[in-house]
Amino acid sequence: MSQNEFDSIRKTLASKTVGIAGAGGLGSNCAMALARSGIGKMIVVDFDIINFSNLNRQYYFHNQLGKKKVLALKENVQLVYPEVNVLPLAVRLEAHHVTPIFKSCDIIVEALDLKETKHLFIETALQELPHIPLVAASGMAGWGANNLLRTESIGNFHVCGDQETEVSDELPPLAPRVGIVAMMQANLILELLLGLKEMGGSK
Repeated sequence: MSQNEFDSIRKTLASKTVGIAGAGGLGSNCAMALARSGIGKMIVVDFDIINFSNLNRQYYFHNQLGKKKVLALKENVQLVYPEVNVLPLAVRLEAHHVTPIFKSCDIIVEALDLKETKHLFIETALQELPHIPLVAASGMAGWGANNLLRTESIGNFHVCGDQETEVSDELPPLAPRVGIVAMMQANLILELLLGLKEMGGSK
């Protein structure tokens, strides 16, 4: 890709806003990929702080332990591209937050851990903001089985992952599979915002 092509992509993406619900393994990695691609603004919502167990898959560093995830993620994004506008909201997501927080977004990312919170968020977003594409994730625990990871779409609702493997003692969330699904989410967001380009040729 020439510099002119990349500048054109960044110019288009610079006017876009992506809302990310959750700043863990999915949300933090997806956010960094979007920042590197040129997204202009991200609204990131997560009430949690960084602990040591997060470092095996989330885009944080040892010296950030104990910090609010959304604040640390803003730091990390702006270390790469200071011009990216990151709005960090350290709140516990409830149904009544969804529309006020995400109504100005071009795309919404569901990157939540807890099943109940995930389902509530998806249902609320689809009901209250059906015109905004929602990119969710389901099934990324464990390792291997790359060929089972896929994207399925119904209208404006898109789900990345294998849609089967749940986190358990036997199948913990690990960096490679979580990261792949986060990159699938980011890649799909670019497709939705830029259109699908036929692949091939030199990198």
